[in-house]
Amino acid sequence: MDRLKGKRALITGGTSGIGLETAHQFLSEGARVAITGKNPTTLEKAQADLGGGVLSIRSDASNLADQKHVAETVREAFGELDILFVNAGMVELKPVEQVDEAAFDRNFAVNVKGPYFLIQALLPTFANPASIVLNASINAHIGMPNSSIYAATKAALLSLVRTLSGELISRGIRVNAVSPGPISTPLYSKLGLSEADLKTVAASIQSQVPVGHFGAPSDIAHAIVFLASDESAFTVGSELVIDGGMSNL
Repeated sequence: MDRLKGKRALITGGTSGIGLETAHQFLSEGARVAITGKNPTTLEKAQADLGGGVLSIRSDASNLADQKHVAETVREAFGELDILFVNAGMVELKPVEQVDEAAFDRNFAVNVKGPYFLIQALLPTFANPASIVLNASINAHIGMPNSSIYAATKAALLSLVRTLSGELISRGIRVNAVSPGPISTPLYSKLGLSEADLKTVAASIQSQVPVGHFGAPSDIAHAIVFLASDESAFTVGSELVIDGGMSNL
């Protein structure tokens, strides 16, 4: 299909999971794609997987100078930007008494501050019309224990969807969000848990999903394609919850 034919797209955190799958979907729909990643090895691997026509940019999502560099690189390569999918993020699950200031600052820097200032840096580059999609989470809604910082960062993104929608729509820029439930991605392997503990956590989470299994990255990527395309031209300031029914319990 060609729902994104001729469109220019940037995906942050595009080296694995939802970001990488979305890059594949964007390419299959005819878009030109740029991805960011912090790790040069995984960034190189993702570019090889996606093909030589993809622009890869090394970037630390928490670093404001890197966000300006990403914006400048995209502007030089594409001229204008039609689609931004803000996907780069991190998660640390800890009881509230174990959270220190460094962890608090680290999570908000990656999940909120970096995305905010990337959008700011890209404002002169966005085409009219353009679409911004933020990757939030059902954790902003369900009150899951040990997720206080992560959930707060995702709630902040959902707030940005509403406020930036009102501010940017006059420029032709639509802002929306996807809020995934548990998805089979490498994110869970970064929690620092042992293999046995990881399986226990996964089984506990899966038991709370009415459909009975984790989602796939493609489940989210298909929704992002919709929000990025002209099919969603009347969708502004919205959140698509894709969680197998988990948040309905």
